[in-house]
Amino acid sequence: MKRIIYCCAAGILSFNVKAQVGIGTTSPKSTLDVNGKITLRKELRVGGTSSQVGTAGLNGQVLVSQGEGLPPVWKSLNVSFMEEGQYKLINSYLSSDQAGITNLSNGIAADGIYKNSVGDDVGDTSKGRWAKIAGLENNFIIKNGKNRLTYQFQTGIEMKAPDGAASQSITFTCGVFRNGKLVAVRPDKVVSNNNTEKSGIQDYIFTLNYTEQNVPVGAQKLEVACRKIDTSNLNSQFAVGRNVSDTNTVSNAFTLESVMKIDVIEYVTYKSN
Repeated sequence: MKRIIYCCAAGILSFNVKAQVGIGTTSPKSTLDVNGKITLRKELRVGGTSSQVGTAGLNGQVLVSQGEGLPPVWKSLNVSFMEEGQYKLINSYLSSDQAGITNLSNGIAADGIYKNSVGDDVGDTSKGRWAKIAGLENNFIIKNGKNRLTYQFQTGIEMKAPDGAASQSITFTCGVFRNGKLVAVRPDKVVSNNNTEKSGIQDYIFTLNYTEQNVPVGAQKLEVACRKIDTSNLNSQFAVGRNVSDTNTVSNAFTLESVMKIDVIEYVTYKSN
C-alpha cells in the first residue's frame, strides 16, 4: 500500500511542475496559453513570489518588458496618451538658414505687385518674383486628413540706404508655399530714418504665424520665399535672413538668420475591433 501512495504522490508532483494549461488551444506552449480575448475585472499584479503577492502598479503606470526570463515591471513614462476626439501634436520640424536672400538687393527692381491670393504658384512671375530661402525647405507626410499645420517663421531684414542722412524704405513680403502653392503671406516695410551713426543701415525682425487646417493626406513640401514689392531708392541694399555686407560691424548672418518651425497636429481616432 505504501508503494502505491508514494507513486501517486510522485505523479501529482510531476504534474504540478510540468503541466501546461491551454485555454482555447489543445497544445499550450507555456504554463498558461490563452488563445482568445481576456477580460480583466480587477488589478493585474506582477513580480510576485511564492511568499509575496505581486504589485499592481500605480495610477498611470504602464507594464514594461525586461526581456526573456525576467518579469515585466511597472514604469512611469513621461508621455501623453492620445484620447480619441482630441487634436494631438504628431511631429515638429525646425529648420534654420543663414544664407538668406541677397538677390533682391540694389540694382534689382521691385516687382510692383501688392496683392497675392491663396493658391498662387511660386514660379508664376505675374504674381510676383519670389526668391526662396533654400535652407528652410521641409518635406513630410500627412496621414490624417483632419489636421492642423502651424507655421512659425521669423527672419531678420536689413537695408542700407545709399545716403545715411536720408530716409529710405523698402516694401516687401514673405510667404509660405506648400507644394509650390501659396498658403500664407504677410507684407511689411523696412524704413531707414537718418541712420548716420550706422551708415544708413536699418535692421528689422519679420514674423509670420499661420495655421492651415485639413491639409490633404500625402507628401507635403514646405518652402518659404520673399519678394521686393517697392523701393524708394533702387540703390538701397536689401537682404533677407542675413546682413547686406560682411564688412559692416552692425550685424552678421547669425543675428539675422531665418528660422521656420512646423507643427503637425492630427485628430485622434481609433479603429474598433
